[in-house]
Amino acid sequence: MEDRPNAVPTVVDLRTESYNSPAATEMIEAANRTNTALYGHADQSPLSPDEFALERRGRFIVAYLDGAPIGCGGYRRHHHEESGTIAEIKRMFVVVGVRRRGIARALLSRLEHDARADGYHAVILDTGSKQHAAHALYEHSGYRRTTGFGIYRDKPGNRAYLEVLDSADHGDS
Repeated sequence: MEDRPNAVPTVVDLRTESYNSPAATEMIEAANRTNTALYGHADQSPLSPDEFALERRGRFIVAYLDGAPIGCGGYRRHHHEESGTIAEIKRMFVVVGVRRRGIARALLSRLEHDARADGYHAVILDTGSKQHAAHALYEHSGYRRTTGFGIYRDKPGNRAYLEVLDSADHGDS
């Protein structure tokens, strides 16, 4: 278990769903409310639900606890990278009331595993500068801040991270 004294092991059901499924929409709206409270606006990244479709090498995962959606995250092909080997993680979110139970870590691990299986060699993401728990999660998971990769770069209000995926599943197999 992690070095979090209040951590409670939680068993979650991680389901692949369409980006615009009812549960995914509910979680994305919750994430947007959180971003609006922190930054004054929702996530402004342009995207299309079909970018998360399996046939386009994308995926969207909704986390469930006792049958209720409690988190989400997905990846799509990174648009600013020609080789098609970098996935872009989007819309990572866990409901406030169930945080610090390893749910975000489980979501991230699943996204990395699936991205690797889809042929990606690295993942990139960004997160707001006020989301300190997210920074800790990504850094503890081996992500390194990147200062210049396409649109991804540290700037006021934003932190960008890159993780090279090796052939191992970081202990998932």
